[in-house]
Amino acid sequence: MREPEPPPFWNYRDLAMLIGLAPLCFLAGSQTVKSVLWIAGAGATRKVWELGGQFFGYGLLFAALGAFFKWEYGRPLWDSLRGRRSSVRGTRAVLLGCVLALAIALLGLLLKAPEIQSPLKDMFTDRASLFFVALVGVTVGPLCEELMFRGFMQPLFVRSLGLAWGILAAGICFGLLHLPQYGLSWRHGVLITMAGSAFGWMRHASGSTLAATVMHGAYNLTLFAGFVASGGKDVPKTW
Repeated sequence: MREPEPPPFWNYRDLAMLIGLAPLCFLAGSQTVKSVLWIAGAGATRKVWELGGQFFGYGLLFAALGAFFKWEYGRPLWDSLRGRRSSVRGTRAVLLGCVLALAIALLGLLLKAPEIQSPLKDMFTDRASLFFVALVGVTVGPLCEELMFRGFMQPLFVRSLGLAWGILAAGICFGLLHLPQYGLSWRHGVLITMAGSAFGWMRHASGSTLAATVMHGAYNLTLFAGFVASGGKDVPKTW
């Protein structure tokens, strides 16, 4: 049995600071990547690479958070957000991610979630674009989102609201972030919140944000495989 996890040393003031920095970091990341693409003469033909701007923005945001943790608290970012080995085997996290994807897809059918013209669909222009989006969607994307929502936010919410409500609160924030991508469809919001809460449960059960990342990556990979198997007719509903 693993040792109880210590409560987070950061607070809601730090969360407010992070939220305030996020738009600036994402704007800087997006503009930097667009400028590089323009200089390379690829801005018009390689729209998919602009997706990298989002994750460059995440990099800037975590760099700022890491500097703040070191300066304010004398703590390292990676260990503080529980970026450590998991007590749950990686194969189990992968299996649970695949099962979760199938369950969410089935629930989406039961809820009659509408098909949305997702911005991702504009990026699937060729095989290289498909490969790039898939690679990002099962590696860098889950890692950034899990560090943010399950590594940083969830411990704070759990400390204030208790385990179940804290996990749900982080899941709701996760759902709200993705909601604009799905035309503010409440059905998609519910599905993504449920998926986020499942990742939160893994984060708590394993004591590791990396375990939640592996589960999240397997979830995305399963949905993407379904998209490819369907002949590319529909973009995954909750990715």
